[in-house]
Amino acid sequence: MLRIAVPNKGSLAETAAEMLAEAGYTGRRDSKTLHVIDAQNDVEFFFLRPRDIATYVASGALDVGITGRDLLRDVPQPAREIQALGFARSTFRFAGPVGKFSSLDDLSGLRVASAYPGLVDAFLREHGIEATLVPLDGAVESAVQLGVADAIADVVETGTTLRQAGLEIFGPVIIESEAVLISRPGDAEGTEKLLRRLRGVIVARQYVLLDYDLPAAKIEAAAAIASGRESPTISPLQDPEWVAVRVMLPRKGINKVMDDLYALGARALLVTAIEAARL
Repeated sequence: MLRIAVPNKGSLAETAAEMLAEAGYTGRRDSKTLHVIDAQNDVEFFFLRPRDIATYVASGALDVGITGRDLLRDVPQPAREIQALGFARSTFRFAGPVGKFSSLDDLSGLRVASAYPGLVDAFLREHGIEATLVPLDGAVESAVQLGVADAIADVVETGTTLRQAGLEIFGPVIIESEAVLISRPGDAEGTEKLLRRLRGVIVARQYVLLDYDLPAAKIEAAAAIASGRESPTISPLQDPEWVAVRVMLPRKGINKVMDDLYALGARALLVTAIEAARL
């Protein structure tokens, strides 16, 4: 039975649970439940703090888990990323008082506060910078104002919170993070099946099916607009001068594609969501 670690709370938890449900697994019904057996799919779920998941998986106590790439890399361990899951994306950057820092080298000998000291320390060492890491658990923007640190390293979205604290971004990106599926050393039986299912969910979320009717003489022009994964499926209609077309396309930008096809002469354009896929 495949043992899977799932975030029990926080920004990763809800979407991870939704993704597993879309992949056909039975999760927990009560948010306080910490252990669920899905006998039908031969898996066992353990609901844990996102920060602890990589440790459990790396030790071999659990086979795979869903956590953040940032959390995986914050503590050196043999667990490895096997699939990016496409949600909970974030960017880690350095920030300091406005006008004080211009490059990474300016951090030498100074104090840097972060909720991810291991990740930041590894990044600084990789770039030959010696600095003192100040571990904090959240709200690191106040560290400079309160005199605990000279600069910070934190998640940056719009930068509004940093500006309100009198800080500005400098230096390179530390890491582009997102939710990832991680595995223990050596693949456990059932991991490949889980991977196929989750990849199917990712595809289903990113793609749609587009059906439309089209004058047969315009097939090549339509294919140039929307060729699909391989090529469009073409079916004859009762009217020999028309065909029915089905194509799998990225969800993003689908309305522009529909506009272009309509202008070409396509009619009865219908978009259908994909619930699951295997490519």
